Amino acid sequence: MTLLIIGLVLFLGGHSIAIVSASWRDRMASRLGVLAWQGIYSLLAIIGIALIVQGYDLAREHPIILYHSPNWLRHIALLLLVFVFPLLFAAYMPGRIRTVTKHPMLVATKLWAFAHLLVNGSLADVILFGSFLIWAVADRISLKRRTPLPVQSIPPSRFNDALAIALGLVVYFLFIFGLHAWLFGVTLV
Repeated sequence: MTLLIIGLVLFLGGHSIAIVSASWRDRMASRLGVLAWQGIYSLLAIIGIALIVQGYDLAREHPIILYHSPNWLRHIALLLLVFVFPLLFAAYMPGRIRTVTKHPMLVATKLWAFAHLLVNGSLADVILFGSFLIWAVADRISLKRRTPLPVQSIPPSRFNDALAIALGLVVYFLFIFGLHAWLFGVTLV
């Protein structure tokens, strides 16, 4: 569990710098240089992800069960997850989805985390998915008082929403019919 927590601290901690102090982030990027700052940030994120994956995998060997979900919640979770990948794509494709949701990646993160909390009741699950859910909520609240950095995206087009939905659904079905099992060892259907 320790590796999981250290990984979450590194990954979400790095992603929380702007929540705590966007001005400090900007000063550090200016002092170190944007590329150096992005390099350090990326390195911490990669190390964090690696520790999250390894720590979560180790925690699943001897799970501490906090709750059991009824089987029908799996259907609700799968339905919520339909929206996750289209929202992730919409974050980089200017269109109506991005305009309406304002921050589609945060909406996707909240849906992903909440759906997983509905059906996964071990301590490691609650720590992992709960941390991402709390972080996404905190980040969204903080965006009401700060200006987000611009997101590099493809050029605006009237087809971006359709493309985000189509690509997102393809990835969703890939996950449902094998990719999730291959990556995480958990079969969804």
